[in-house]
Amino acid sequence: MSATKRKLAGIFPPITTPFQSPIGPIAPQRFQQNVTRLLGAGVDGIVVSGSTGEAALLDAEEQRHVVELARAVMKDGAWLIAGTGGESTVETVKLSQAAAEAGADAVLVRPPSYYSMALSPASLAAHFLSVADASAVPVLIYNIPKYTHLALAPSLLQQLASHERIIGVKDSSGDPKSVAAYREAVPEWAVVVGGASLLLTALELGCQGGIIGVACYAPGLCVQLVREFASGNRAAAAALQERITPLDKEIVGKFGPAGVKAAMDAAGLYGGVVRAPLAPLSDQDRERVNALVRSD
Repeated sequence: MSATKRKLAGIFPPITTPFQSPIGPIAPQRFQQNVTRLLGAGVDGIVVSGSTGEAALLDAEEQRHVVELARAVMKDGAWLIAGTGGESTVETVKLSQAAAEAGADAVLVRPPSYYSMALSPASLAAHFLSVADASAVPVLIYNIPKYTHLALAPSLLQQLASHERIIGVKDSSGDPKSVAAYREAVPEWAVVVGGASLLLTALELGCQGGIIGVACYAPGLCVQLVREFASGNRAAAAALQERITPLDKEIVGKFGPAGVKAAMDAAGLYGGVVRAPLAPLSDQDRERVNALVRSD
């Protein structure tokens, strides 16, 4: 069964991109081993070339390549989602088409950021609609104001809701009020959160799950939280949320991709180095990450 035959829901690690050195190429075998391990832990799909995957530091060919690498080891029914946000509508269309040709089941599209102050709601809507018109696969809208310096209004999502290929939104605002507003604005869409600290809150609001960095190194906890919630075990889900929250705030929130990669190393997966100009963790910070992962 292809992924797109079923509803987008559950846990999706925004997998990191392993490199051979800070200025070197992608390490394909390490990447595929991580994908296989995470799928084996029961996640519902994989997101490649996202913020945690250092998408902004990958060129177009590398972005296509990680989709191909992941597709080669995907399991039946698991979603392969590719981040394809670009700075122009033309670039975003090309990246989205290339991702679909390489095997992506859906694309995750952030708003352009360089000229974010000059973008109006109308120009943003036109951008996303043009991308969806040209895309061969379903589109997820991506709200990540931390990096784009632009927060997508719920009213913008409503302008996009009638497009048949736009199926959902990822909200990485970290604000439960934003998550609630998105859920209310587009009841027909899948709404997923980008921060594991809000996973249980999102599920209680009627959202479908999360594309969350913690799932790159503690996938079992995240998957189990969703399962407990679906089974009506609120207390068990809340206990899991208490364990997950520090893994999110102290690692993903504080250290970004470098922290996630260090946590993957500590969990027995492969994280490795971040790509320059991102800096590696200090020895002290790495030890803090190791302690958090081991304590869980």
